[in-house]
Amino acid sequence: MEIKIFKKTSREIKLEIMGETHTLLNALKSTLLEDERVRIASYDIKHPDISNPVLYVRTNGIDPVIVLKDASARLGKQCAEFKRKFKKKAEDAHQTRN
Repeated sequence: MEIKIFKKTSREIKLEIMGETHTLLNALKSTLLEDERVRIASYDIKHPDISNPVLYVRTNGIDPVIVLKDASARLGKQCAEFKRKFKKKAEDAHQTRN
């Protein structure tokens, strides 16, 4: 994954995330929108086969880099929790069949 920052101010950031799709961007956008410091979080993919997603975030004045780092950390924790719970359920289901 490569990231190119197009615009960065004290409350806005616009960046291109190479090689990613709706899968990551939709989860990241949703996580950002749960944060009360975020005013706008959106992304655009002009064409999924030939363009990279562009993420735009506007905050209430907090540095958007901090907000993005926090959102990424929360998303990572959610994925780790899902993985842990799914692994347990899969192991339980496997033992039940045997």
